[in-house]
Amino acid sequence: MLRTLSIRDFVIVESIELEFSAGFTVFTGETGAGKSILIDALTLALGGRGDASVVREGAAKADITADFAASAQARDWLAANEFAVEEGGALLRRVIDNAGRSKAYINGIAATAAQLRELGDMLVDIHGQHAHQSLMKTEAQRVLLDGQAGADSEARAVAVAYRAWRALAKQLEEFETNAANVLYERERLEWQVNELEKLAVKPGEWLEVSNEQSRLSHAASLLEGAQEALEVISEAEEHPILSQLSSLNQKLGKLADIDSGLQPIVDLIEPARIQLQEAVYALNDYLDRVDLDPSRLRTVEARMDAIHSAARKFRVPEEQLPEEHTKLAGRLLQLADASDLEGLRKQEEKLKATYMAEAHKLSVTRAKAAAALGESVTRAMQELNMTGGRFEVALHAAEPAVYGLEQVEFLVAGHAGVAARSLAKVASGGELARISLAISVITSNATTVPTLIFDEVDSGIGGGVAEVVGRLLRRLGQERQVLCVTHLPQVASQAGQHFQVAKGTLDNGKTASRIDVLDAKSRVEEIARMLGGLEITATTRKHARELLAS
Repeated sequence: MLRTLSIRDFVIVESIELEFSAGFTVFTGETGAGKSILIDALTLALGGRGDASVVREGAAKADITADFAASAQARDWLAANEFAVEEGGALLRRVIDNAGRSKAYINGIAATAAQLRELGDMLVDIHGQHAHQSLMKTEAQRVLLDGQAGADSEARAVAVAYRAWRALAKQLEEFETNAANVLYERERLEWQVNELEKLAVKPGEWLEVSNEQSRLSHAASLLEGAQEALEVISEAEEHPILSQLSSLNQKLGKLADIDSGLQPIVDLIEPARIQLQEAVYALNDYLDRVDLDPSRLRTVEARMDAIHSAARKFRVPEEQLPEEHTKLAGRLLQLADASDLEGLRKQEEKLKATYMAEAHKLSVTRAKAAAALGESVTRAMQELNMTGGRFEVALHAAEPAVYGLEQVEFLVAGHAGVAARSLAKVASGGELARISLAISVITSNATTVPTLIFDEVDSGIGGGVAEVVGRLLRRLGQERQVLCVTHLPQVASQAGQHFQVAKGTLDNGKTASRIDVLDAKSRVEEIARMLGGLEITATTRKHARELLAS
């Protein structure tokens, strides 16, 4: 559940710190006071989109932090993604500066907005004030039914199977249509692959033969230079450097016996003599290895010419010829499969069978969930002053598609004795709002998410129905943490915790929102305001007390 929410410099909020309890909590206030801004701020902390416009005018950045008591599922996710778990909590933070740059943190560790969203989906389920509009869309109805049925993984399996089947079916169709072109392309690829196989260029070979050619072509110069160095150092007939240095070292060594001041000089010359001797050994070894082989040079240069010619022909750098061979061979293998049209047809039939099996499994799951959802929403409609009305989830057979074998359609009959028709065609604004709320409450009851937020989903409802809505939300609050932004006193009076959102003017003349936790006396005044508007009378206060007592 949500434990605390901290908001800094967000839209018209300067600074707010809120603590939440379990059960049913409401936010009320006059229109424009900023009630929904709280939901917007929390949505941002949960990885929602944000830009520089959310930063309060004159501020450097907006900073929102939400602290949750993490569920077992959320704790497992935190551990798997290497975010520290402290006191069983999940601390989500989002910072957006006035240039639109965004930073995200989970338990103090830098995170991505995508990670915030993934974790947020396990912590909070938000039903926005325009949720009823999405119910008009077939796709939204299907997604809602699959979620209620717990069939999300089945739906994903159907989508994967469909794409695999249709990809192969499309490939088969292309091969059948372009059989002559495929044959020509296959012959061309066979010639190219055979040529590259004969050349058999190995990975890294171009660099190796280039280096060897360079060494062989300069072998005479290398031999001459190394021999000259060897002679100067140790093999010259007159005064080779090594002999002179050895002689000089001996003389100075004897003189150092007379004057120890020369000993440091002897110590410096001796390492030089040793290094020169090592150089002589190395030069001799090098001369033994350098090969002045004209025939080998011709062989290497012929190999380089062959590789270079092939690279020009295939229009790739010499070092990429092995990769080009692999690519062309793979394409040839595909076309070889294409020539076996019967084999492809059998493979396509197999993939289609896999799809149909997954789709039929999903259809069975949907059918069970459709019946249960229809019954549950129909019962809720009776409570919401739609006596005799009923709600149905129709599954219309459709051609195989990525979403399965049926279209999902929500049907409603507003009262007894009439046929159920499409929700989008027969429901009035008030009916649609009530049905949407019933669906939201019922589907939320099936989810494992611990915190549910309803942002003015009770719009279009009033009177006795509003009282029923309040009881529904309070009942839901016995099992989950429920937060609700509302303008209805009948709903607000059912809450266990009540926040009032108000708009005021700061010392600098700018407008800002503030939020107060209401005690029993303040709740009477706020409910009375919601009942009677600007003028609060003894009668409205009495009515407010009656609502709270009920």
